[in-house]
Amino acid sequence: MEPVDDDQLYPTGLRLGGRRVVVVGGGHVAQRRVPQLIGAGADVVVVSPDVTPAIEGLVGAGEATWVRRGFEAADLDGAWYVVAATDHVAVNDAVSVAAEQRRIFCVRSDDASRATAWTPAVGRAAGVTVAVHGGRDPRRSVAVRDQVLDGLREGTIVAARHRGVEGAHTPGVTLVGGGPGDPQLISLAGRRALMEADVVVADRLAPRELLGELPSDVELIDVAKLPRGRSAQQEEINRIIVERALAGHRVVRFKGGDNFVFGRGYEEVLACRAAGVPVTVVPGLTSPVAVPAIVGIPVTHRGVAHEFTVISGHLPPGHERSLTDWDAVARLRGTLLLMMAVEHGPQIAAALLAGGRAASTPVAVVSDGTMPGERTVLSTLGELTRDLAEQQVKPPAIIVVGEVVAVAHPERYAGG
Repeated sequence: MEPVDDDQLYPTGLRLGGRRVVVVGGGHVAQRRVPQLIGAGADVVVVSPDVTPAIEGLVGAGEATWVRRGFEAADLDGAWYVVAATDHVAVNDAVSVAAEQRRIFCVRSDDASRATAWTPAVGRAAGVTVAVHGGRDPRRSVAVRDQVLDGLREGTIVAARHRGVEGAHTPGVTLVGGGPGDPQLISLAGRRALMEADVVVADRLAPRELLGELPSDVELIDVAKLPRGRSAQQEEINRIIVERALAGHRVVRFKGGDNFVFGRGYEEVLACRAAGVPVTVVPGLTSPVAVPAIVGIPVTHRGVAHEFTVISGHLPPGHERSLTDWDAVARLRGTLLLMMAVEHGPQIAAALLAGGRAASTPVAVVSDGTMPGERTVLSTLGELTRDLAEQQVKPPAIIVVGEVVAVAHPERYAGG
């Protein structure tokens, strides 16, 4: 067979579901190819005296067949596609000859110029399969593939094509958690949903920089400008997202942190379901865990804390509508993570002390976590009231209570 010029390729997509595909060789190259072929639904047959443990596991699970011997030309009978992936040129040559005689396309791991098919660098994102041939430079193929996939995942490629195409999207609502504030900490799925949206309903704490990247024709609704009063505001949000979705738009409800951690996200899910509006959820990094991590404080640590508890501090201890048993919380030995608690921090500290928590318990208050104005105030439960006032701590902030703070800052709590 004459060597093939790099430019003489005819790209195509193979539908291998239920069709016999033979992989000759059981080493690391085969280990990379076999799962991809299984994922395509192929009936995979591995021909090799030995295979890697990973391939053996796939065989044991019934996902592939192993012919435990050397290659024979008859192994290709009935095959639609073959991969020659041994370390022996003579064996790969024999596979090529047998494949050529049977008019079966053959990939070779050792010499692409002598193959009848080349394997592209493949990836999937946003419902699109990307396959890149970079000549015989696999690193270039992978680099180009990854750049395209990043664009798809972030919405910078798909958004421009989808947004103006009739019937190219399905109306509905997507709840997107934006993470603690830094725009780089949103998930790829969340960013893509934002860039593909027709309407974005955003909270004050949602990453602001991402809103500036929205296409110019996106309707942006700022929750802070809606009616005052938490209940009235939530009812108006529910009405807006349902109304816009029923009008045929893709709506993103965009919040900081995670929608389901004190974000009233499930109220929006229920409103959508009641109206028959499709609703999906893209979780976000939740601030009470992510913010301490960013500043180097673990929420658990071996031998120190076996649990952490996330509590909303928007109501003080003793309030008639509070659902928190602060006496029980005070008896916990793990980490307490307090959200929306700056205003009522003094009352919360007093309740924990009254419930038996030691005044020397380390406390860290992290305000504006992951943002340019981020700062951490180290204190103790007994000194928290004073430190909140003296340091003029303002929300948003996460208050971390527990010995994990001392783990992160032993110099501050040495001998405590």
